[in-house]
Amino acid sequence: MLSTYAFIGIFTVAAITFPLLPLIISAIIRPNRPSEVKLSTYECGLEAIGEIWVQFKVQYYLYALAFVIFDIETVFLYPWAVAYGQLGLFALIEMGIFLMILTVGLVYAWKKGALEWI
Repeated sequence: MLSTYAFIGIFTVAAITFPLLPLIISAIIRPNRPSEVKLSTYECGLEAIGEIWVQFKVQYYLYALAFVIFDIETVFLYPWAVAYGQLGLFALIEMGIFLMILTVGLVYAWKKGALEWI
């Protein structure tokens, strides 16, 4: 019984060693010559002027969140569409409820003005 867990231990050690070993070797052999130019802030090839930390509008994050939600919806819809012939009416009703929940969320966000680009 212990031999079955030995494979898990070997794979765990390998999964930890293979990513860490190149990082450790590169940290040891790389040249380390910091200078003022290398440590300065780089912004599109221009010298940074003024405050470097910029606050972004929350709308950017809301659009990204909406994209992720509908991207995940596509991930759920694709296998369902492939296997639709074998699933039957129950799966059709479930997918209809799933799409209705997402549509209600989209309409709610639209009515609250969360998708306005101002």
